[in-house]
Amino acid sequence: MADPIAHQRRGLLFVLSSPSGAGKSTIARMLVEADGGIAHSVSATTRPKRPGEVDGIHYHFVDDAAFDRLVTEDAFLEWAHVFGRRYGTLRAEVKAKLAAGRDVLLDIDWQGTQKLKAVDPDIVRVFVLPPSMAELERRLRRRATDSDEVIAGRMARAANEISHWAEYDYVLINEDAAACAEHVHAILKAERLKASRRVGLVEFVRRMAG
Repeated sequence: MADPIAHQRRGLLFVLSSPSGAGKSTIARMLVEADGGIAHSVSATTRPKRPGEVDGIHYHFVDDAAFDRLVTEDAFLEWAHVFGRRYGTLRAEVKAKLAAGRDVLLDIDWQGTQKLKAVDPDIVRVFVLPPSMAELERRLRRRATDSDEVIAGRMARAANEISHWAEYDYVLINEDAAACAEHVHAILKAERLKASRRVGLVEFVRRMAG
């Protein structure tokens, strides 16, 4: 029987980023459903709820005054402006999930990823690209949740977001969501096995070597 001490490790902060419409939300959902060891961090946002969204599940929906208060209280690990709204990762929520022994999945953009990297250098960063800009626009229109003006804004922003791809540890092209989610899961499993994160490994090897 394997020694449980050998498998002890620190929890991971696992970041997934992409331009809007490239599929990161779908891939994030698939990853959480496939792996009980990782929990999705629910961001706070000042944007309105979309049809079908549930407060506390998809986002913590707050007004500008509440978001300002959270900033003042240093309640965020990171926060950023996106399409005229603000999004932030709640520090207490992430710490609680890590303390419970779970890895944490953060669905954030490149701005938030840069800030989080400054707070905790030991994060895993995955960037998801669309197969093409034409396919990205097709996916945005297929969602039927945004006006032509909003879609044009998202497409204009996408080029800037994609320019940050080299700041990430892994870059995937999402031609098929299920296949891409499998690749993301493989990355997660490999990162969990890194020696630097396995806090019980040194003691295990020392005892084994006598």
